[in-house]
Amino acid sequence: MYDSILVPVDRSAPSDAALEHARSLAGEHDATVHLLHAVELVQLGYAGTIPSHVVEGARKGAEELLAEAAEAFDAVPVETTVATGGPAATIDEYVDDHDIDLVVMGTHGRSGIERVVLGSTTERTIRLTDAPVLTLEAA
Repeated sequence: MYDSILVPVDRSAPSDAALEHARSLAGEHDATVHLLHAVELVQLGYAGTIPSHVVEGARKGAEELLAEAAEAFDAVPVETTVATGGPAATIDEYVDDHDIDLVVMGTHGRSGIERVVLGSTTERTIRLTDAPVLTLEAA
């Protein structure tokens, strides 16, 4: 049923829960897991041109994050990608470009004004992408 599963990865408890669930699903379906981290350079606090050492530092940190996450997938094939851009749009583009069957991602469980003010990458992803999105909230 699932040949390719995408897991957007950050350093949060919901992301960790998504990784665990994706590992289980991939094992059951003999699927490849795609780990993706979007580096949103605007969030780094620079207006205008961002110094190259800052960009490289952000990419290196993201690559280390993905390598660490990939270690948990013993016999499951894993592909890692660091992309630049807003998370929801980056996820949507990756789904289209890699024929992803399922997106598994964590949600912080925000509601009300907190969700409105802080936004929801998960909500935007659900609206943008054509692939099914399985959401998990960390316990």
